[in-house]
Amino acid sequence: MKTKSLLAATLAAALAFNIGCDQQPATTTEATPVGQGADTIYLGGTIITINDAAPSAEALAVKGGKILVVGTKADVLKTKDEATKGVDLGGKTLIPGFVDGHSHFGGVGFQTVAANLLSPPDGPVKNIAELQQVMRDYMATSSLVKAHGVVIGMNYDDSQLTERRHPTRQDLDAISSELPVMVVHQSGHFGVLNSKALALAGVTAESTNPSGGIIRREADGKTPDGVFEENAWLAVIFKIVPKFSPEEIAAQLKASQNIYIANGFTTVQDGKTMAGQVTTFAALAEAGEFKIDLVAYPD
Repeated sequence: MKTKSLLAATLAAALAFNIGCDQQPATTTEATPVGQGADTIYLGGTIITINDAAPSAEALAVKGGKILVVGTKADVLKTKDEATKGVDLGGKTLIPGFVDGHSHFGGVGFQTVAANLLSPPDGPVKNIAELQQVMRDYMATSSLVKAHGVVIGMNYDDSQLTERRHPTRQDLDAISSELPVMVVHQSGHFGVLNSKALALAGVTAESTNPSGGIIRREADGKTPDGVFEENAWLAVIFKIVPKFSPEEIAAQLKASQNIYIANGFTTVQDGKTMAGQVTTFAALAEAGEFKIDLVAYPD
């Protein structure tokens, strides 16, 4: 999934909230006994309901993670007891959580341990020289590099670089000739390896293009220039990506979850779930670590 697209989903001055159940009509009960009232009441801002009959409300009460009442302030406050927590929205807007139509939850987690090669406004990279510097800075401080000896950057976009081209193996060799270096295109369908990574992946001038993929070549028509397209890229990427421990994968997925939540998503897709991730997803779910609803498509 493109991080840029994810970040663009943020609504200004919005507070995301997961509905979790059908909205219930406002009640007219008298004083609520202690312990039976709402856990939390939200008021002081606009509440969007996504209900054509009543598209907005003054207040909302939640109990046990589900909406108890949504309606007028007077009706919602009838659910209050001494233990109810009040949240003043301060004029902000509370909205239902976003449902992600398609993305890669695990891939976003992987991005959290890689260098950010996005172009402005989402990242610092405007040209290949800046891409190289970001990678050098990352290489000097990254725990992934220290633990696994590989340098990885995510989400460069050749169409937004001054040079209007992909970096080549020579460009990445200038970052490091000792460590394998890999940068992934923003689409996820292209990527570039330096000479060390090409050797690690076993790609040479004699390598042939796989079905549905292209290994780009230098002027001699044989020597790989480091750029891979589509199935050629998919054939090499997992030869470079480290074999993460279960603890590392879990940490990445928790970081991914935080990114989605911060942008208002409460139902998230994992469009291509690898075999090892299925087990990890299940374990995290059993442990109660997911605050979101996750839809996974095992491959």
